Amino acid sequence: MTAGVLRMIERERGENQTERGWINRHGPGGMPRFGLAFPPWASGDVRPNRRRSDRPGDLRQQPSQVGGLRGLRTVDVSFILPALLEANDPGFRPIKYALFPPLGLAALAGYLGPDDHATLQDEHVQRLDLDDEPDLVVMSVYITSARRAYQIADGFRARGVHVALGGLHVSSCPDEAAKHADTVFIGPGEDTWPTFLADFRRGEAAPRYVSRERSLAGAPPTRRDLIDRRRYLCPNSIVVSRGCPHHCDFCYKDAFYEGGISFYTRAVDAALAEIDAMPGRHVYFLDDHLLGNPRFAAALFEGMRGMGRVFQGASTVDAILRSDLIERAAEAGMRSVFVGLETVNPANLQLHAKRQNIARDYGEVLRKVQGLGVMVNGSFVFGLDDDGPDVFDRTVAWGVEHGLETATFHIMTPYPGTALHARVEAEGRITDRDWDHYDTRHVVYEPKGMAPKTLLDGYRRAYRDFYRWGSILRGASHQPTWSQSARHLAYAGGWKKFEPLWDLVIRAKHVDVMLPLLEGTLDAYGRARGRTTGRARPHPDEASDYSTGPSTSS
Repeated sequence: MTAGVLRMIERERGENQTERGWINRHGPGGMPRFGLAFPPWASGDVRPNRRRSDRPGDLRQQPSQVGGLRGLRTVDVSFILPALLEANDPGFRPIKYALFPPLGLAALAGYLGPDDHATLQDEHVQRLDLDDEPDLVVMSVYITSARRAYQIADGFRARGVHVALGGLHVSSCPDEAAKHADTVFIGPGEDTWPTFLADFRRGEAAPRYVSRERSLAGAPPTRRDLIDRRRYLCPNSIVVSRGCPHHCDFCYKDAFYEGGISFYTRAVDAALAEIDAMPGRHVYFLDDHLLGNPRFAAALFEGMRGMGRVFQGASTVDAILRSDLIERAAEAGMRSVFVGLETVNPANLQLHAKRQNIARDYGEVLRKVQGLGVMVNGSFVFGLDDDGPDVFDRTVAWGVEHGLETATFHIMTPYPGTALHARVEAEGRITDRDWDHYDTRHVVYEPKGMAPKTLLDGYRRAYRDFYRWGSILRGASHQPTWSQSARHLAYAGGWKKFEPLWDLVIRAKHVDVMLPLLEGTLDAYGRARGRTTGRARPHPDEASDYSTGPSTSS
C-alpha cells in the first residue's frame, strides 16, 4: 500500500513517495484551509502572467465549442501539482514535501513540441500563479488534493482555459473529476497523452481518455529543465518502471492500472543514460518495486556499478530473500531500501493478499540488508483486521530491537477502487466518506479488533515512541558495526529531530545545500563499488526493452 501509493504520488511529485505519507489536516470546523493558495512557509517569485494575447505571432484561431483550440500550432501549457491538505496545516513538516519534484508532470511535458511553451508549478514548494491564461492546464490529482485541484480547475475553466485532470484519484473516481475538467485521463498517460495533444491541436479533444496500451518504449526524456532543483532534497529522482507485479487488496494502484498490464519497465540503456546525465552522486528511484523484474534490475545494477552513485529505492521482503539482487544493488551503490513490512501479525498477510510476505522472516531481511551496508525504511499499516490494541507497542518494540533505521506508520485506509474498499463497503464498515480524511492518519472505517479512538491514539503513539531519542539510540546499538550505528543516529535523528534546520533551508529556497550531507550519511558505511569513471555495459541480451514483458519476480 505505502510503497505503491507514495511512489505514484510522487511519486507525480514520488513518497511518490519515499518518509512517505499522505498526511493532511483541516482548519476550524473541519474545513480545509484553502484561504492561502500556497503553504504559508513557502516563498517564491511569481512569474509574470503570460496571457494568450501577449504571445507574438499567435497562430491560434477562435476556441471551438469543445475540445480545445482549432488550428493551434503551438500550445502554452501550465502543469500544476496542487498541494495536499497538510500543506496548509500548522503542524505541516515542510521537508516531507520538498523531497521530490513532480516527475509525472515533467514526463508529460517531454511530449510537447520544440515551439510549445510549458511551465511547471509545485504548490508544496512555491506560490502558484493562478492568474495566467495558458491554452491548457494539466493537473495530477491525489485523493487529498482533489478539493484543491477542483478549486483551481474551476477557476481556470471559468476563464475559458481547457483543464485536463489525471492521476490516482481521477482514475478511481472519473465521474467526480469530470465535473471539474474538460478532459480526464484514466490510467497512465504514455499512450493517451500524445493522442490527446494531437486532438487538442485540432480542436477535437475528447472528454475522456482511457489507457489500454502500456509501454515506455520510445518515451521522450523527462523535462528536467522545468524543475527548480534548489527546492528539492532529492532532485535526482527517477522512475524506471511503472506499477508493481503484486496486487495487495489495500493498494491504490490497481484501479490506476486496470485495463492493461500493471507492471512494465523502460529499456535498460535509456534508464542508464538518464542517470548518467544527472549531476552529483545521489539518485532516488521512486519505483514501486525496483527489483520487480529480475532481468531488468540485474542489468540496471550492473550498468550502475561504475558510476560511483549512492541511491535509494524500494523492494519487497520476498525479492530480498529469494535472490542476490539486493547484493547486486548494494554493489552498485544502494544505501537505503524502502520495504513494505506492513504488519507483525501473520494472519493479516493472507487476508490482505500480501502473499510476498507470507512465511518470511522479517528479522532475516534486516540482517541481510544491513549486513550489506544498506539501511531499511520499514512501512507498517495499523488497523488490519487481525490487529488488536497491542499491535502498536509490539511493532515499535520489534523495529527498535532489530535496529530498523526509519519507519513509516499508517492507518489502514480503504481507498476507492481497491478490493479493500469493496469488501469493507459490503460489510457496512465505512463510517466516513470525506476524501479529505483518506490520508492514512484518520480512521474512516470501523476496525474489527479495537475502537476507532484506540487505533488513532495507538498510531500517534507509535510514531512518538519510535522516534524518541532513547529508541533511536537503542536501535543504533543493534547495528552490526560502529560506522552503521553512527549512520543510524545521523539519519534517523537528522530526519526527525532537526526540523528548524529543514525549515530554514526550505525558506531560503536552497534545500539542495543539504544534499551533500545526505550523500555522506548514506555512504558512511562505504562508497559505491566500481570504477570512478565510465560504467560497465550490460550484456546485449539484457539491454533490450523489457517493457512489454511481465515480471517473473515476486
